Amino acid sequence: MNIYVGNLSWSLTSDDLHELFAPYGEVISAKVVTDKFNNNRSKGFGFVEMADDEAANAAISGLHETEVGGRKIIVNQKQENAGGGDYKKKSYGNGGGYRDRNSGGGYRNNY
Repeated sequence: MNIYVGNLSWSLTSDDLHELFAPYGEVISAKVVTDKFNNNRSKGFGFVEMADDEAANAAISGLHETEVGGRKIIVNQKQENAGGGDYKKKSYGNGGGYRDRNSGGGYRNNY
């Protein structure tokens, strides 16, 4: 089961996250998400994958809203992305096509 962990201290590492969840069962992976454009600084959240659902649920119950590194962390089951959805890109104008040469701006002789 994949677990979302939020409100993490900026100094918490992926190894720290792994150690935090290890007492609850086998941790397959633990990753603190970092910002590659800002010196790989933590974004304050991460994901943990545990081997079985029972251990994952025990970790969620045991760690949700506990204080780690001076911050109260948020721990819950990762929500799968719905994908796509109703997002529509904002459009600006008609996007090209034929334009009449005589309809431009500038100075013209209109006699």
